[in-house]
Amino acid sequence: SMINAIAQLGVLMLLLLTGMETDLRLVRRVGRACFSISAAGVAVPFMLGFVAAQFMPESLLASGGERLVAGLFLGTALSISSVKIVAMVVREMNFMRRDLGQVIVSSAIIEDTIGWVIIAITIGIATHGRVEVSSLAFTILGVAAFMAFSFTLGRRIVFDAIRWTNDTFHSEYAVVTIILAIMGAMALITDLIGVHTVLGAFVAGILVGESPILSRHIEGQLRGVITALFMPVFFGVAGLSADLTVLVDPQLALLTVALVAIASIGKFGGAFIGAEVAGMSRAEGIAVGCGMNARGSTEVIVASIGLSIGVLSHNLFTMIVTMAVITTLAMPPTLRWALGRLSIGESEKKRLEREEVDQRGFIANLERLLVVVDEGVV
Repeated sequence: SMINAIAQLGVLMLLLLTGMETDLRLVRRVGRACFSISAAGVAVPFMLGFVAAQFMPESLLASGGERLVAGLFLGTALSISSVKIVAMVVREMNFMRRDLGQVIVSSAIIEDTIGWVIIAITIGIATHGRVEVSSLAFTILGVAAFMAFSFTLGRRIVFDAIRWTNDTFHSEYAVVTIILAIMGAMALITDLIGVHTVLGAFVAGILVGESPILSRHIEGQLRGVITALFMPVFFGVAGLSADLTVLVDPQLALLTVALVAIASIGKFGGAFIGAEVAGMSRAEGIAVGCGMNARGSTEVIVASIGLSIGVLSHNLFTMIVTMAVITTLAMPPTLRWALGRLSIGESEKKRLEREEVDQRGFIANLERLLVVVDEGVV
């Protein structure tokens, strides 16, 4: 129906917005600590989710669905964090400029990126109905080639397209249109290589967000369209698909509690282990583990995709959405508690004071510089 079509387009729009909020420069600035945290933060809950799917009752599997594919999908669903929720809480506590705050947000960004790549590959496997070595190899190679092209030649094409549109039409609406066209083109490419269109929309958002031409006003207009039209429709359809009455069943309620526990322990434990490997203190590791445990709207998007392609049953979809709500509600108070126990070092304090002075300067507030050139001078 038309509502479902708008909801599916809303998924792409939300992934475009998520990509635009993905700050790779922050990841590069933080360094290698976030890589060990994100690697362990994805691996541990992924393995726990995969193993849990192998012991789930048959009634929770989609009709005719393979347990292996369901395990891959559930494992990936448990391993993704919501960058938006994490960044919001860190920003509210004035920790965004702190070293640990940047590590937490950067780790969530990497986890999100890894998760969407795995989701795209898993969906490619699910469309074949079974795991085939040839199709799996083609999907992985296709994703690798797409990512390599996107962040090399593709980045230049996107930058030039947005700049040309901005300079030629002198209209912010034209820039919004070319951004949506870029999203559609990259989503089509990922569909052609056999993975879900969400990967193309997500990568398009990353490239668009890095464009030097993209102003806050243009981004605000695009965000307004997405949040006012597509987001309510998508979450409305997702809410209609969730049947909370199934939780009245004691067995399903118990399984939901178990799923929440597996997701929370896996994410906290994985992030904590990654922080230990990175040489962080135990208190910092606890804060990182608490910060990684929010799923938010990201989990609802993943679950909705799984339901639409027949990987998840309605009962399992409801359980995953419930888990997303509970972990999202639990994350802010636990992260505030963990961050409140941390003190600031002398070197970090000096860095923050220096950055605050630089931020108040004239150059930091410049958006565009016009230079007068006399063409008559040789």
